[in-house]
Amino acid sequence: MPNNPSPLEVHDLTVSYHHRPVLWGVDFTIPEGKIISIVGPNGAGKSTLLKAVMGLLPLSSGYVKIYGEPLQKKRSIVAYVPQREEVDWDFPINVLDVVLMGRYGRLPFYRRLREEDTALAKDALNQVGMLELQNRQISQLSGGQQQRVFIARALAQQATVYLMDEPFAGVDAATEKAIVTLFESLKSQGKTVICVHHDLNTVIEYFDWTILINLRLVACGPTEEVFNADNLNTTYGGRLGLLAEITERLRQSEWKRRAE
Repeated sequence: MPNNPSPLEVHDLTVSYHHRPVLWGVDFTIPEGKIISIVGPNGAGKSTLLKAVMGLLPLSSGYVKIYGEPLQKKRSIVAYVPQREEVDWDFPINVLDVVLMGRYGRLPFYRRLREEDTALAKDALNQVGMLELQNRQISQLSGGQQQRVFIARALAQQATVYLMDEPFAGVDAATEKAIVTLFESLKSQGKTVICVHHDLNTVIEYFDWTILINLRLVACGPTEEVFNADNLNTTYGGRLGLLAEITERLRQSEWKRRAE
């Protein structure tokens, strides 16, 4: 029996800015139903990787497949949450209308939104604890609330693969906990969540699978296997000030796993 296609396969992916490669020959395949981190230093190409997967940047070489097919054939099942800094938060639109945008990709071009779509959008807002603010202008929200709204938009899309660019950046502890709980819920439904992540201290706790990159792929696999001192040292080029602390945490995690 052939293996089921991966929710995301990246092969020999190279992306260049002004003829200068910012990602070079990246190859990996990820399993379904996992919460996955993309980790690397600033300028490593993490956000570029997500944008390339979404077709927002041209590829110099390689290809991306979603469940064995080009993105164009699977776009409706892939949701993308950009960094908050890339969004015009002064645009005059309220919370519910932002989330309803997640429904348009699921509709034929000739069909208008229905009550069913509004109900799905409100349910998504309820899942992220923002339903009471559905009529508020997005410019009036805090950073954490804005992040929740864009995650709700992705949920309203009813996607199978979720790509999120630093979803935990600039949020408070309560929002971070709520996002983690939501990711676990998506995982339990067989969904795949892929996040650019910057906090190395929470990688072990939050993610099943980790992709380490610094222009090239360093490692890709189960977090407990690839998130180790050697790979971190390679990824960050020995410049990681927290390396000793994280290495100790990794050792403690390994001891705990063996004891269990």
